[in-house]
Amino acid sequence: MAEEPEAIPAATLIVMRPAPAGPPELLMVERAAAMRFAGGMLVFPGGRVDPGDHALATLHSHAPEEGAARIAAIRETLEEAGIAVGLDPGGAELLALREALHAGEPMGELLAVAGGAIDPDALVPFARWLPHGLRHRVFDTRFYLARAPEGAEAVVDGNENVRAFWASARDVLAMADAGEAGVIFPTRRNLERLARFASFEEAVADAIAHPVRAVTPWIEQRGDGRYLCIPDDLGYPVTAEALDTAVRG
Repeated sequence: MAEEPEAIPAATLIVMRPAPAGPPELLMVERAAAMRFAGGMLVFPGGRVDPGDHALATLHSHAPEEGAARIAAIRETLEEAGIAVGLDPGGAELLALREALHAGEPMGELLAVAGGAIDPDALVPFARWLPHGLRHRVFDTRFYLARAPEGAEAVVDGNENVRAFWASARDVLAMADAGEAGVIFPTRRNLERLARFASFEEAVADAIAHPVRAVTPWIEQRGDGRYLCIPDDLGYPVTAEALDTAVRG
C-alpha cells in the first residue's frame, strides 16, 4: 500500500470588511483551472509556508511554526490579491513589494531594504485543517481572521488565481448551491461557520470561544449512505456531508 504523503504546512487568511448593509464581506479568490490543488474553486487567499517565512518568523514572539504560518498568510494574501494585512509600508511601496515577491524575493529581505515591518499579531487564529487518508498532496492548513485595511481593493494576480472579489459568506454559499462556483469541503464548512456572524468582532469572539484544534475529517457509514464528517465541538454548524457531494480538493 502506498504511503500517505507528508502534510505540507500552509496558511490561509480570511480577510473581512464591513458591508454597506448586511453581514461582512470576505475576500475570495478563484483558483486557475489548471492548478493541481483546488483548480477552478473559490478559496480564501493562502498557500504553503516557505523557508523565508520561517526566517522572518524568528524576529517575532510566536512559536516557530505558528509565526511562520502567520507570515505566510500575510505574504500570500499580498501576492494573490494585492491586500496588505499587517504590513507597513503602504501605497506604491506595497505594489513594488508585491512584484518582488512574485519574482521570488524573500519578504524579510524586501522589508529590510524598504524599512518596513510586518505584524503577525494582526491575525486571529480561527481553524486548522489536516486531512488524512488521501493519496494526493495533503496540506496542514492554518486559517486566520483579519480585518481588511481601510479602502483595500483586491487585485487578482492572473497566475494562480483568475478572479478576486468581495462577497458575504452567505452569497458565496448561494453561488455554490446554484452551480455558479465550486468550493471544496473545508471552504464550505468555514463559509457556513462565518455566515453566522454579523461583524468581524463576532467572528473573533467565536474564534476565541473555540480554541484551535486540528480538524481531520473522516468517512462514516450511516443509514442513508457514506458521509464525510468533522468534530461537533469546534464551532461548525454543519459537521457532515454526503460523500458523493463533498469536494475534496
